[in-house]
Amino acid sequence: MNTSQNPTAAVIIIGNEILSGRTRDANLAFLGKRCDELGIRLQHARVIEDDQDVIVETVNHCRAHYHYVFTTGGIGPTHDDITTAAVALAFGVKVDRNPEAVAIMDKYYAPGMLNEARLKMADIPVGATLIQNPVSGAPGFQLGNVFVFPGVPSIMQAMFEGMVNLLIGGKPMLTVSIRTNLAEGVFAEKLTAVQHQFADVSIGSYPIFRMGKPGVNLVMRSTEADAIEKVSLAITEMIRDLQGAILNPDE
Repeated sequence: MNTSQNPTAAVIIIGNEILSGRTRDANLAFLGKRCDELGIRLQHARVIEDDQDVIVETVNHCRAHYHYVFTTGGIGPTHDDITTAAVALAFGVKVDRNPEAVAIMDKYYAPGMLNEARLKMADIPVGATLIQNPVSGAPGFQLGNVFVFPGVPSIMQAMFEGMVNLLIGGKPMLTVSIRTNLAEGVFAEKLTAVQHQFADVSIGSYPIFRMGKPGVNLVMRSTEADAIEKVSLAITEMIRDLQGAILNPDE
């Protein structure tokens, strides 16, 4: 797909609780949608454990290959929150208690409640810029092209919206879907021909089963509205030629 003018991004989801299945991640879906809207190509995502070496390796790989890197998780007050230290190590900088972060948190917490454990969240890599947290006070930070967020979805998403003006995107990614009752095996060959004809549009085929009936969602993605329209017409014609039906999304 020809989206060379759009910057790229990677997401690193950090947390043993995600890998174990105890916590369900909601941040990737949010970031994927917002990146589409901002004209940023989210090309890569990893879920990794709370391990310093793994975090350092993953951050260094991603920041070298993508314009933006978003990390979630591991910046809280407990012993297993090691993301901040690991990101600092990846950049080769120290972690210091950030006076601006301390002042922000001091205003958020009631007198006497800003203990040493909570102050750990004010320890920020040297040279980083704070990302404001309108929900729970403790900030995230940006270091180079890496943006570090907490894992709690409501907090992470509010913080992302507060710093979105720092991101430079391209044309928004447009998405159109067509649902049919045909099985993939019936149209696979013809769909391949459509994809070859319209190489600048990404076409995905996703089987579904809804209300006792099988079907397939054909999803087209591009930054160009006219290209999406042409592919939609080609796929509609393909389905009708194969005696298939185009179904309402609610069917």
